[in-house]
Amino acid sequence: MRPRSMTGFGRGEASVDGRTWVAEIRTVNHRFLDQRVILPRPFALFEEAVKKKVTAALDRGRVDITCSLQGAASIEPQLTINEPVARQYRHCLQLLVERFDIEGPVTLRDMLTLRDVISLEEQRPDMDAEWLLLAAALDAALKECDLMREKEGQTLRQELLGRLTKFEAIVRRIDGAIPEIQQQRQDELKARIGKLLEGVDLDPIRFAQETAIMADKSDVTEEIARLDSHIAQFHAFLVSVEPVGRRLDFLLQEFLREVNTLSSKIANAAIAHLGVEMKNEVEKLREQVQNIE
Repeated sequence: MRPRSMTGFGRGEASVDGRTWVAEIRTVNHRFLDQRVILPRPFALFEEAVKKKVTAALDRGRVDITCSLQGAASIEPQLTINEPVARQYRHCLQLLVERFDIEGPVTLRDMLTLRDVISLEEQRPDMDAEWLLLAAALDAALKECDLMREKEGQTLRQELLGRLTKFEAIVRRIDGAIPEIQQQRQDELKARIGKLLEGVDLDPIRFAQETAIMADKSDVTEEIARLDSHIAQFHAFLVSVEPVGRRLDFLLQEFLREVNTLSSKIANAAIAHLGVEMKNEVEKLREQVQNIE
């Protein structure tokens, strides 16, 4: 598995005996895995099982899961007629009419007012069978969502590689310019000191020591080396088989730390401009990384 996006959609269906479970999954970026499950009321107890399946498939993202059951008349409450009771009621009503000389026949309205002639019965679905059907629909939706996230992840990967290439090119420009910049700073320092101490003998050894100290303070060899290491690690993460979004985000913080240190060490207008460019690329990288699982 290569880096996946946290944006995706999947839909799955599973049918048997005229009943169809439909599962839809929508995912967007989020720092953690945040799930919201919508189920038909009789099947609310499936929520934890649904979340467990999603957790096994996804590492991060805000996930909306909607599950619906179609063609499910058999599980809706059913009205039933108790015919034996209805017959007894009718017989009793007719006897009352005859014995008490009541006018009018026994009507349907009379029957409907009597208890237990018509009753409402809650149907009990086979939960094990329904879960197997829902699980199959959910698996199909997760598979489709995963394919979309992987496809989007490849697009993000190409974008990140392009940005990383630009960033690395700036690092190489700075690295190549360092010797010339240091020599230029030494020449400028020597000229300034010569002007200040005009007519005064200057110990060449002491001058060499001072310039060496200044050169050491502006040496960014370590920062360049660490940036090279971070860039190599970034490349490795982009081909990792594990979710790497959080690691990439942390690594970019280290990128920014080294860029800031490097810029502060070299008081040079050209390098300062390149430092701004590097920070800009780091921010663009972070924007893309926010959507990687």
